Amino acid sequence: MKMDQSNGYEYHAETFIRCRSKGTNGVGAASVRRWGKVLPPKATVLDLGCGTGDPVSRALQDEGLALYGIDASPSMIQLFRQNFPNAPAACEAAEDSSFFNRQFDAIIAWGLLFLLPEKKQEIVIRKMANALYTEGKLLFTAPSQKMKWEDAITALESISLGAQRYKELLEASGLLLIGEFEDEGGNHYYHSVRPALAQA
Repeated sequence: MKMDQSNGYEYHAETFIRCRSKGTNGVGAASVRRWGKVLPPKATVLDLGCGTGDPVSRALQDEGLALYGIDASPSMIQLFRQNFPNAPAACEAAEDSSFFNRQFDAIIAWGLLFLLPEKKQEIVIRKMANALYTEGKLLFTAPSQKMKWEDAITALESISLGAQRYKELLEASGLLLIGEFEDEGGNHYYHSVRPALAQA
């Protein structure tokens, strides 16, 4: 039997879809929309762990950005494709995605990294960095504190490496952390850029 690459989210897809806000008014949508406004017109944006695309991908699409989606849950990527029929999408684990063979103007990973074991988080951060063009932007969420907790939907262990470790991983991957902030739901964001000198 094939291992579940979705960190328990395929089994609980129906619950997640029911709980996650639809449209562009869900938790985090306003913050993502503000981020999207600073990207170049029609920038290519990879939504890593996109789920159904609501509300994060929806907010980015509303800003006129060119979406790509990756999610390891077959049920959720099917809905993403229905919601965004013109957006290339792949049902893959983040750490193994074929989309990392190309480059993007921006990458977002909302509510994903801390679902992965520490080593996989490190791999994904490195791959995201390598998949950004010069001056490309990366935005991801994870608690600023180093901590472990039980995921509310899957009951599996979630792991935040903490702000200091994430900063170290970003710098080691050639990215510059340019900001941290929180949204109305208490989600902590890390905003980084790939500076021109970081790419040979």
